Formats: sequence, C-alpha cells, structure tokens
Amino acid sequence: MSSAKARSAHARAILGSELYDKLPNTKVLLVGAGGIGCELLKNIVLVGFGEITLLDLDTIDLSNLNRQFLFRKKDVKQSKALTAAQTAASFNPNVSLNPIHGNIKEPQYDIPWFQQFDIVLNALDNLDARRHVNKMCMAAQVPLVESGTAGYLGQVQPLLKLFGEDEDAIGELDAAEQEGENAREIATLRQEAQAFNNVRAALRSTSPDICQHAAKHAFQKVFNDDINNLLVMADMWKSRAPPVPLDFDTILDGTFILRDEGTSKNRGGATDKADQSATSIASVNGNVGMTSNGAGLKDQKALSLKDNVELFVHSTNRLAARLRSGNETTISFDKDDDDTLDFVTAASNLRSAAYGINRQTRWEVKEMAGNIIPAIATTNAIISGLIVLQALHLLRRNYSAMRNVHLQYKPAVPLSTITLSKPNSGCGVCRDTYALVLCDPSRALLGDIVKGVLGVNSREVSVYEDKRVLSDPDWDDNLDRTLESLNVTRGKFLSLVDEEGEWRTITIGLNRSLDRPVYSPDNSIDAPPYILPSPLPQPSKMQKLPPAESAPATPLHISKKRLLPIDMDSDIIDLAPTPKRLKPDPNGAVKDQESPKRRRLEEEGLILVDGPGGLADIIVID
Repeated sequence: MSSAKARSAHARAILGSELYDKLPNTKVLLVGAGGIGCELLKNIVLVGFGEITLLDLDTIDLSNLNRQFLFRKKDVKQSKALTAAQTAASFNPNVSLNPIHGNIKEPQYDIPWFQQFDIVLNALDNLDARRHVNKMCMAAQVPLVESGTAGYLGQVQPLLKLFGEDEDAIGELDAAEQEGENAREIATLRQEAQAFNNVRAALRSTSPDICQHAAKHAFQKVFNDDINNLLVMADMWKSRAPPVPLDFDTILDGTFILRDEGTSKNRGGATDKADQSATSIASVNGNVGMTSNGAGLKDQKALSLKDNVELFVHSTNRLAARLRSGNETTISFDKDDDDTLDFVTAASNLRSAAYGINRQTRWEVKEMAGNIIPAIATTNAIISGLIVLQALHLLRRNYSAMRNVHLQYKPAVPLSTITLSKPNSGCGVCRDTYALVLCDPSRALLGDIVKGVLGVNSREVSVYEDKRVLSDPDWDDNLDRTLESLNVTRGKFLSLVDEEGEWRTITIGLNRSLDRPVYSPDNSIDAPPYILPSPLPQPSKMQKLPPAESAPATPLHISKKRLLPIDMDSDIIDLAPTPKRLKPDPNGAVKDQESPKRRRLEEEGLILVDGPGGLADIIVID
C-alpha cells in the first residue's frame, strides 16, 4: 500500500467513501489560530479537508507556547496564521493551506468572499468578531460552527440558515450659555475641554519642542490638575482619604513624598506595596526598594513610583509617534501590544499611587485589562474534536444529528448535548431578510438604494448602519448623500426597519460593483452607480403575538346599604344617611342629642323632619 493510501485508509474506513471523497473539494474558512485554532487546524488537516483558508490578526506571544503547540520559541512575534499554516502543512501534503494575516472585519472580507466557502469554523476569543462572522455567514448563507472555551468549560454550536461621539464639546457649551445656564460652571467646563484639546494637540504635534514635553503635559493634566480640581470638593472626602496630586519633577529627582505612614492606608485598610517597603517616616519614591518573587522577570517586577513615571513617559512618546506617522488615527488597547500595555500599566499605577490603592505588576495589569481567561490545552483539544464532528454532519446534510455540545464540570457526564433550536423570530440576526447590493459608494445615494430595494412596496422605514441612525421618516437629510460620505462602504450593512413594525427588517450587504468606474470618451460614467439584487428581497410579515389573557374582572360589589327612595312626584328627596348611634348618658340612658347638621340647616332656613321610624332625615325645601 502506498504512503498516500495508508495515510487515508483509516479516515476512509471511519467516514465512508462517499463522505471522504467530498473532503478534498471542500473549502473551509478557519477564523482564529489561537488555542482552539491550532488544535482545530491540526484536526481538519489530518482528516483531509482539501482547501483551508486560515485567517488571524494576532502575533505569537511567549505566553501562548504552553497550549498552542504549532508554535515554538523562535516564532515569538511572528504571525500566528502564517506560522501555523507552515507547521501544519507537513501533516498532510495533499491539503492546500492559504494563511492570511488580517482582520476578519476588514472590508475586503465581504459577503461574496464568504460565499466561496462551504463551511466556516470559528475559533475566536472575542464577542465582537464572533457576531460579525455570524452575521456574514447568515447573509452569505454559509453554515458556521461556533465554539469557545473558558478554563475547563467549553461549547460547540452549529449555526446555519436552514434552522434557522463628538470629542469637541465647545459648540454644546455655547448653546448652553445662550440658554442661560450657570455661566461659572460653563466657564469651568470650557476650560476643561480646552485643556483636553491642548493635550491631544500636543501628542499629535510634529513640532520637536512640543513633542518633547507632550508626555509631561498629559501627566500634569491627569495626575495633578484633575486631582486638585477634585480636592476643591471637600464634601467628597469627609468619609474617605483624599488623593495626593503627583508632581512630575519631584518624582523624577527623588524628593517627592507620597504620603506619611499615618495616611498610607487605602480605603480597604491595606497599605500600598511601595509603602510597605518604605521607611516608617515617609515613602520617598526613588528610595523605595520594591522587590518581588519574580524580580528577575520584566512583567512580574514591581515598579516604584519613579519607574512608573518613566514608563508613562516612554510609552506615551511611542504611542504619540505612531499617531504622528499617520498610519493610525486611533490606537485601541491590546494586551499583546507592548506600547499600549506599558501605557495602561504606568497610568493605572500612577492613579493607584495618588488614591492609595495597591499598585500592580505589568503581568497583573495584563491579566486584568486583557481579561485573560485561563486556557487549558485538554479543553481546547476536546472542543476542536467536537467541531470536526459537527462539520462532518453538515457535509453529510445530516441536520437531525447535529447538536449544541457543552463541556461541563460533571465527571460522570462531562458532555451535555442539546438539539438545535428552530429559527427564533426574536433573534436579531436570523430573522432578517438579507440581500446583496453591488454599488459604487462614491456615486450611489442612500435614498436611491432604499427606494430601489423597497421597490413597489414602498413604505416608511428607518435606515441604520450598525448602531447609527442614517434616516427615519421624520429626518431624511441623509437620503441625498452618497454612501461614501456617510462612511457606508464595502463590507458594511444597511438595515431597513419598518416603521409600523408590520414587516421584517431587510439587511443589505454592500459590495463594490467595479474596482474602478468606467468612463466614456466624454468623461461621463457608463457604469450604473448600483446594481439591485434580482429578485428584490421580500420580507415576511412580523408574527403578531397572541393577545395576553385578560385578568379576571373584579366582581361588582353590591352595597348592603338601604337604597335611596326618590319620589319623582314630590319635592322631597330622601338622602338616607346612616342612622347615628345615640350616646348614652352617665346613668346608662340613651340621650337624644340635637344634631349639628339639624342646627346648621335650620339656621339657613331649611326644615329637617324625622322620617318614619326615626331612621332617616328628610329635608323639605321651602
């Protein structure tokens, strides 16, 4: 038997010839090359899936090596997708691997790109990307197998359609001032807004003189000026220790005294790590010998106040340089980005020092800010095997055998399975009607797209892009604007929501019709600005909920009091008041007292006459 036949003999025997022969032509998209992704890539390569596209944005970190076995120490800082594909390629030479180092949310990975795959396998570690892939798969009608782990817990979930702010507040302050708001408070807010803008401008400035002091400027604003502003509010610090404003220059020259021993207790009663190792008189930042068990490791070394200031300056300068380069407009925190991690470590420790809170090592900050959940290699291996089983059920079209599988803390029953649910009319993803529109965002108008998709069934709708409201029946200013001017471009979705709530939402996926517009000799554009889907999407009507059962009616209360007799032929009306209890005198005899009402009515010229049996009063109107 040849080596190729020997390699596939067991898989063919287990899966059967019909299913196994499908695998070489199956196109799989694997999103994520981390803990689950490495195990899953190994599995699908060995099973024999023919064409595998592996996409991951991340790079290899030293902490990954204990569970992501496709990587070695020499691969640290390299692309996870490229390295994993290179390592796994040797497991099965008959498999075609296409690694991509990129972000799945980039516009080029749009609906037509997803439609080229037969199945998508998710091995992601964040909710936002999971939701994006889920929506893309629903729009492209490609089955998805979702997964995740947390310590010893894990889950696998097949999903398929079948089952299925403005940073500049100056203008706002001007408006508030014109409306007669407190002028002093507005002046303070205006000053704060201007101070923030000055810091931001300094960090982005290209002037060498300004760049040199940008970090100090930011430090002074956050850790000195803002704290002094808070100290003015004396009532705030009656029941807790006030913060200590930090001084940049005295910390660096070693003369800054943070707080004496009597005030070094924080709000929880614990002393700061730096203060514990200080002298009994004062905690001087430069002389505090902060030691730890991991002093030899950079991430586990406890930092002094001076160390944190220096780290703040260096990380701020590195981040500012990245902004000035123009490659990044904003920088988001990433636990694997040394610049952002150093900045968060320094800034959080400086704030902790000012407020008497325990400072943390770089590793502890990375754990908290990165929300790191302990990953266990065995859990990843179990979940990866379950993903492949669900993928094989999908290829067989054996939908009744598919299950949601959960790995749980029960040694006797470690796996629990749940039959797939039918489409949920309340689900914000699978209930929508999806359509693809090819367009040139620089020429296509929002109003034309909306009218074209609705067709003859024109009705009042609100238009959304993600969480942004672009138009509604009472505000149509954006309908005459191009999609590009609204930052609605390739790979994004427009949602048309029926204003009356009678029809389901239409979700439009956008894709460029042409990479370049075609121009005619007279410089007019030949290509249409958009191409509508054919046929047009036909959303179904919303299911009306059955009327809720009304609460049982309150039974009528029938009064037991004697009804009021009315003689329509006379001028006498019987008010029939409740007979009054006559008060007994000291001897026990009942004494008939004159009623105050009788006296008041007689004074007004009315006659009060006792009724029959003395049970009622009759007012005779003269």
